[in-house]
Amino acid sequence: MENNNDNNNEVLSLIPKRKKGLLRIVFSRIGLVALLLIAEFSILFSFYYWFSEYFKWFALVQAMFSVGMVLYLFNSTMDASAKLTWLFLIMLFPVPATIMLWYTQMDVGHRLTKQRVSELIKQSRGIIKQDEATIKRPELVSSGTDDLCRYLSRSGDFPIFEDTEVKYFPLGEDKFSAMLEELKKAEKFIFMEYFIVDEGYMWGSILKILADKAAQGVDVRVMYDGMCEVSLLPHDYPKRMEKLGIKCKPFTPIAPFISTEYNYRDHRKILVIDGKTAFNGGVNLADEYINKIERFGHWKDTALMIKGKAVKSFTLMFLQMWNIDEKEPKWDECLIENKAQTDGFVMPYGDCPLDDDKVGEMVYMDILNRAKSYVHIMTPYLILDNELETALKFAAQRGVDVRIILPGIPDKKAAYALAKSHYKSLIGAGVKLYEYTPGFVHAKVFVSDDEKAVVGTINLDYRSLYHHFECATYMYKTSCIPDIKNDFEETLLKCREVTEETIRHEKRYYKIVGGLMKIVAPLL
Repeated sequence: MENNNDNNNEVLSLIPKRKKGLLRIVFSRIGLVALLLIAEFSILFSFYYWFSEYFKWFALVQAMFSVGMVLYLFNSTMDASAKLTWLFLIMLFPVPATIMLWYTQMDVGHRLTKQRVSELIKQSRGIIKQDEATIKRPELVSSGTDDLCRYLSRSGDFPIFEDTEVKYFPLGEDKFSAMLEELKKAEKFIFMEYFIVDEGYMWGSILKILADKAAQGVDVRVMYDGMCEVSLLPHDYPKRMEKLGIKCKPFTPIAPFISTEYNYRDHRKILVIDGKTAFNGGVNLADEYINKIERFGHWKDTALMIKGKAVKSFTLMFLQMWNIDEKEPKWDECLIENKAQTDGFVMPYGDCPLDDDKVGEMVYMDILNRAKSYVHIMTPYLILDNELETALKFAAQRGVDVRIILPGIPDKKAAYALAKSHYKSLIGAGVKLYEYTPGFVHAKVFVSDDEKAVVGTINLDYRSLYHHFECATYMYKTSCIPDIKNDFEETLLKCREVTEETIRHEKRYYKIVGGLMKIVAPLL
């Protein structure tokens, strides 16, 4: 454990500085997981070869199995784009593809998690009650926001609240400064749930405060996605945290076995302090998110600070995930009442990939379908299914000003190529596209008609919309919506517009890779 002083913040580190290079990867946990997965695939291939050689009815069984899986595919509720992808793969690789389809639909590795999450959602349903006077407000009824709230109640308790103050942060640095100040005020509990935690200045500054608060008797809990153990944190990191008095756990740590656990990741970013203050948005706990280090140029991200009644929804979301492996789930922290005097309505919500509701996508489509003047969007990725692409195009075709800001410098070239594969179709329908020239846009923002906005963790890609645990904050006529609109317009000044001319002169690499990757986009 190391203490350092950096920029007037005391920084705590639990990991010695690691050497970089190929050997470190080979002999690390990621190297072991990769080696074991290769071994498992080799064993499965050997079994297949043995059966095909020595079992005379194998070809018939193989054909019947493939036909059965195709029939299953046609009759499933799977997204149409995903169906086409699987059919294409089955056409090219009949046996491996049908076996993989069967394996993913069996949901090996996540059945118990799915069952447990469903139990916890049922158990916690009704803890936070919808105020009937609020949902019947004339402005909510006339705008259809009351209907959206009822839809969100299908997958969990996500009431719409008044008496909630929201502050918008246009950069990760702004959120970080506010986080430090609010963490220092904690008296009862601190709950943190983040997709990425990486040791450095940002996390080290936060960790020092967490350790101090834990020593003072504050209940400090930290949860991060298990993928962090692959390359960022050692598998014993929770034990190191416990020595500081901090309760810590990874969400479904990566195991060296072929499993659908690789799909369902906890992509949420939630901080709750004493049930009074919550943070949400796209900012993870790593130095690039506050531009302390540079990766892919300038990192553009956004976040919210929420105070008042709506905080309890984030408390509930955190506890639903934390309690997955708890023998006796407790929900007491959800009952804390507080309010802030302000205008507008706030509705935090979560999206669970283990049910049949595509909550994140439905909220975005509701905004697009009800928009009258404009919908302005910031997203790091643009990997669309047919429904969302149609909604974007239809909004533009009926006269709504639809604008999307995307990265100018990508973090993943394959995803960047996939985004560009949608450009021609969207621009042809009247959607205006822009690329952020200083660097990478990681923000996930919708703002519409000067009265609606969403800020959260939900990207416009299959991972977020279908496979990840996500969360966001829906706002209607809150005082921060002009700030969100102004941030979009200021960011737009630093962008280059995508036109038919720029598409024609796009690098051949992106055209070829985008076209090829689009075939398997639903599986990425």
